[in-house]
Amino acid sequence: MNMPWRAVDPLDAKAFAEVKTAAIFDCCKWDPQVEDVCSMSPLPIVLTPAAWRELVDLAEALAREMAEAEAAVLRAPRRLKTLGLPWRLRRRLAKPANVVSPTRHLRLIRFDFHLTSEGWRISEANSDVPGGFNEASGFTKLIAERYAELRAASDPAEALVRAIDRRIGRPGTVALIHATAYSDDRQVMAYLARRLKRMGHKGLLAAPDHLIWRSGKAFVATGAGQTPVDLIFRFFPADWLAALPWRCDWGPLLGGSLTPLCNPGLAIICQSKRFPLLWDTLSLELPTWNALLPRTYDVRAIQSRGDGDWVFKPAFGRAGEMIGMRGATPCFEMAAIEKSVRRYPQQWVAQERFNAVPLRSAIGDVFPCIGVYTLDGTAIGAYGRIAEKPLIDQSARDAAILLPKAPVSMTASSEVVGDHGRH
Repeated sequence: MNMPWRAVDPLDAKAFAEVKTAAIFDCCKWDPQVEDVCSMSPLPIVLTPAAWRELVDLAEALAREMAEAEAAVLRAPRRLKTLGLPWRLRRRLAKPANVVSPTRHLRLIRFDFHLTSEGWRISEANSDVPGGFNEASGFTKLIAERYAELRAASDPAEALVRAIDRRIGRPGTVALIHATAYSDDRQVMAYLARRLKRMGHKGLLAAPDHLIWRSGKAFVATGAGQTPVDLIFRFFPADWLAALPWRCDWGPLLGGSLTPLCNPGLAIICQSKRFPLLWDTLSLELPTWNALLPRTYDVRAIQSRGDGDWVFKPAFGRAGEMIGMRGATPCFEMAAIEKSVRRYPQQWVAQERFNAVPLRSAIGDVFPCIGVYTLDGTAIGAYGRIAEKPLIDQSARDAAILLPKAPVSMTASSEVVGDHGRH
């Protein structure tokens, strides 16, 4: 197998300490450690130009197919029950008002790629609230500056704020809606607010219950009154919306808002790990998804079978939490996962396990995950993580994704990476 990456030496301790400090203060990277381990890696992932072009093409094909599948599900809302969504959310999504024009809102997705013995595979699509911009843009730039012969693959935060700027068309106000009690979410919003400010926009950090709706348009309640909003960047998971108090009007966030959204909450449809269970009912060809996503089953269909090396995944999860993979998940966690699978099978799926290929480096074998962002179907950048085991969870470290500086022949789709909307 031709490796899609090449090994480089990691940064030395002094240089990496300087990068970490800059990441904390300049890139709002406020969670530099997970327990006693640094959450950032001194080792970058250096892709070959051909590998990067291939990932761009695959991600854009996945995004096109996802849009078709999402529309097909909304046309037959009875299928929503299969996805494991809360009933309040299913009821709201079934309303025709949430089937909106695809040009009204921005659609941001991150596809997580892994190299396997059979080529590239994806573990999931983060179609609801993809994060990682602090690391994919800020931290990556800091690492790239330390390698004279390398460059950042892209700057997805820059591409995102430029797309927002074009959508608003003038200096405006962007509501950055998130779970305000979580510092790891807050840091993403604070970083994007800084990037928006450079473009002449004001970023308001707020929670869903700070929004006030008038005739489908959004305002944010502030100490100065009610501020009109020109665009909403939603970083609050759609499945959490159903748990908000009844007095909170979150329905427009699903897609019916006249104020542009990034992302509309209907993105939760393809975020569910149970999404593949609907494929046979959609009368659609999804060749890229079928080729790249491991075969996925309702856990009730495989419980009576002893064959197969299954990975158990909750329908909705964050940062690799509650993923059961024998040999990679600690025994006590695996026992708790298997118990939940038996009690709540409608909230889980079983996926066939792929054989991940490690990157052999000076710090040992590591398993990379390359998350490629698409915005309205066009690739805009990548977010890298590495782990010492073939499971990317909360213990995985952020890794810069770099490319050689030497000029290369680019495809049409590759040329637009980092400058969304040029084609």
